[in-house]
Amino acid sequence: MKIGLFAVGTNRMAGGGLLKTLATHAERVGVATLWVPEHVVLLDKYASRYPYTENGQLPAQTNAPIFDPFISLATIAAATSRIRLATGICLVPEHNPLVLAKTIATLDFLSGGRFALGVGIGWLEEEFAALGISWERRAHRTREYIEVMRKLWSEDRSDHRGEFVSFEGVRSFPKPAGNRRVPVLFGGESGPALRRVAEYGDGWCGFNLAPEDAAVKIRRIEELLKANGRKLSDVELTVSPYSKPIKPDDLKRYRDLGVSEVILITLRPPRDEASLVANLEEIAREWIEPAAKI
Repeated sequence: MKIGLFAVGTNRMAGGGLLKTLATHAERVGVATLWVPEHVVLLDKYASRYPYTENGQLPAQTNAPIFDPFISLATIAAATSRIRLATGICLVPEHNPLVLAKTIATLDFLSGGRFALGVGIGWLEEEFAALGISWERRAHRTREYIEVMRKLWSEDRSDHRGEFVSFEGVRSFPKPAGNRRVPVLFGGESGPALRRVAEYGDGWCGFNLAPEDAAVKIRRIEELLKANGRKLSDVELTVSPYSKPIKPDDLKRYRDLGVSEVILITLRPPRDEASLVANLEEIAREWIEPAAKI
């Protein structure tokens, strides 16, 4: 069993020194993956409901520094050599897919093939409006964008004609490291989200799920995979308990469901380098060392 961490962003990360400290010590203590979130903008007032709190409000101040995930992951990559880099999650329909494909391929190439694309379709309609991007059919947009990016990552010369993107005879280099297939891991727990995993995903990132909750979702994913001629072993399963309290013994329960990585949000916003390293050592003792024995 592996343990991943959602990387934090605070004003104390200015200059990148603490982010590099986080990266190097997370790798040293055995963290498998650092996951970095994405929001281009937040708003003080919004009608959209955040899906992981009872009141529907994002549990963060709207002036919280949410770094660009790809610049953050490039910084982490430059300070490490083994740890996996992932978006948790990237709001794919908010991007131009040709630009995003280039950014991802460059990050993967320069990091030696360590990137995984965690994908979401978004929950904050007001963010889409601020960016001038249609909220409707964002799931269809996401599917087409993933198709476009996979073409650009694997083909020498690419053509595409779709609802949202059309081009002919384009070349996009570099390719991902070793011409590999960049893993696409879909977030979300709804029926449509689980269908995305089964139909064209390489994995799933379930959020705010205790083991018993994850079991229900994974059984449904398995059913949907079977309907698409696939098996549960064809996809990577990662789960974050988020606000659900778990104990180290629960890691076995996740493992028995087929989960390969549990993603924790126990990293406290760092005050300084010493407190950050101490927190990572604590996480290693409480979670990473027990997980390694499973």
